[in-house]
Amino acid sequence: MIDTLDRRVAEGEERIRLDVTGTGIGVLTLCRPDKLNGWSWEASRQLGLLADRIRFDESIRVVLLRAEGRAFCAGIDVTAPGGAITGRSPAERTHRYYEGIRWVHERFAAFARLPQPVVAAVQGYCLGFGFELALMADIRLAAHDAVFALPETGIGVAVDAGGDLRIARDAGAGWAKLLALTGRRIDASTAERIGIVQQVLPAEGLESAAMELAGEIALNAPLAVRSVKRNIDAFADAGLAEALDRTALAAALTLTSEDAREGYRAKADRRPPAFDGK
Repeated sequence: MIDTLDRRVAEGEERIRLDVTGTGIGVLTLCRPDKLNGWSWEASRQLGLLADRIRFDESIRVVLLRAEGRAFCAGIDVTAPGGAITGRSPAERTHRYYEGIRWVHERFAAFARLPQPVVAAVQGYCLGFGFELALMADIRLAAHDAVFALPETGIGVAVDAGGDLRIARDAGAGWAKLLALTGRRIDASTAERIGIVQQVLPAEGLESAAMELAGEIALNAPLAVRSVKRNIDAFADAGLAEALDRTALAAALTLTSEDAREGYRAKADRRPPAFDGK
């Protein structure tokens, strides 16, 4: 894994960029379009660093989460350093995955619990970790070409960052199970219909509409806006912390399974996996 205590971002290793406008909007941009903004341990670390900065920046009244390129985030970047966790025994490897995923959850929680509202603008592929990141935003806008999916079970692992839980919260348990158990992809209009996305727009109008919405929120009284967000989250997220801990354990157990090894190998070989429940 990466050095989680390092507060720096090495030159050329920026995964997420923060720009603050003069109108109170903090623009968070996923900035690895050549990798389809694939997620990694380092991306999680940088998200946590930026969330800590945004939290105490009084000039930022609302956050706009966006991405460069043709995809919002296509999921895990399997080529990123530190992707595989090792151990001297299966038990130690599982324990290390469990602690690593809990650490990611803490970074995501710092982002999801920002006092400022977060508006997400999603285009293209929004898969796996990318989908889970978008689900942490308070309001989501999507381009017509957006595609959403949680493909984890198809490669032998559990959904590991709570995306299925947030879909259950926003769209109901049935939709959460349908999407997480099948890995099925849905388009933007379906996502809007089930309540995961609040508005679908032409791709060329996505950024301006998201910026306009963020600006509308930024004009309102900051203390009132933050109070409303906290109150709604307190109601909507009741029980989420306990469920996320179970999620971390399930992810650790499945990531160290033989099925996961087979799933990743089959994906690399472009063939159907042969799972054996081990």
